[in-house]
Amino acid sequence: MRARVIFSVENIGSAIPFHHQFIISRLVKEMTVLEEEYAGYKNFSFSGVKGQTKVGKEGLHVLSSKITIVFASLKDDFLEFLIQKIFTYKRIEIGTLRVRPESVELEEIPLFADNSSKYLCISPIVITNPKEPNYDPKKYVMPGSDDFSDLIYEATMINMDRTGLYTPEQMANFFRFQIVPDPEYLSKIKEEEKKIARVYNTYINDAKYEVRGYTLPFTLFAEPEVHHFIFNSGIGAINNEGFGMLDIPNTDQKRKTTPFDVKRGNTTGRLE
Repeated sequence: MRARVIFSVENIGSAIPFHHQFIISRLVKEMTVLEEEYAGYKNFSFSGVKGQTKVGKEGLHVLSSKITIVFASLKDDFLEFLIQKIFTYKRIEIGTLRVRPESVELEEIPLFADNSSKYLCISPIVITNPKEPNYDPKKYVMPGSDDFSDLIYEATMINMDRTGLYTPEQMANFFRFQIVPDPEYLSKIKEEEKKIARVYNTYINDAKYEVRGYTLPFTLFAEPEVHHFIFNSGIGAINNEGFGMLDIPNTDQKRKTTPFDVKRGNTTGRLE
C-alpha cells in the first residue's frame, strides 16, 4: 500500500534541511511509540518532501503552496494507522517549514508480472545497515559493480526474510537479483560532475550514524515477489529511516489514485 499525503504550506519560502528524512522518521516514531502493534514495525518507507524547492544557504527553500510526502508499507493497517495519526496534528513544523495535513491519495500498485522493471529513487538507497560492524556504511561502492548489487541484495533479503511472509523455498528462489544503473544517467552526471552518492546523517535508537546514500535510475532484474516487496517497503537497508524508496519512471501522473478519508485532530507537532 502506498499513499501520497498532501500538506498545505503556511510559510512559503521557509527552509528544510537538504536531507530531512530523519526529521520525518522522528515524527513516525513519535506517532507509533505507544502502539504495541506498530512500535517496532520496520517494513515501510517514505519519500522526502516533494514540491517546488530552491537551494539556499539554510537548505531547501519550499516555494510551492503544497507539498507531498509518499508513504508505503507492506501492512495496509499500519499505513492506515499512520495516516490517521498524521491527521491528528493540525500543524507540523519541519525545520522552519510549517505545514498542515490536507488530504490523502492512495496509489494503485502496479502488477509486477515480469522479472525486470525500471525504477527511480525518491529517497537515497543505503546499501548496508550502519549497525552491522563488518562494513563501513560510508564507503563508496561503484554503482553497476557486482559489490553494489550484491550488498543491496543482501540487505533486501534480510528485510524480506524478517517479515516471515516467505517460505524458505521462496527465499531460495529469490537468488536472481541484479541492479543495472541507467548508462545515460551515469554518463551525464560524470560530464556534469554531479554526485551520485552523498553521506547522510540518520538516527537509530537515538544513536547518530553516517551512511552513504545513492540516488540514481536503474533497472532491477528479480522475481515479481521481490519487485512487489521493494515497491511497498523499500530497497536496501534502513528503509524505515527514510531510505530506499522507489518509484516507476514516467508514471506519476498516469497511475490511478483514490481519495482516502481521514479523521482530523488538533495536536501541534514540532520537529527539528
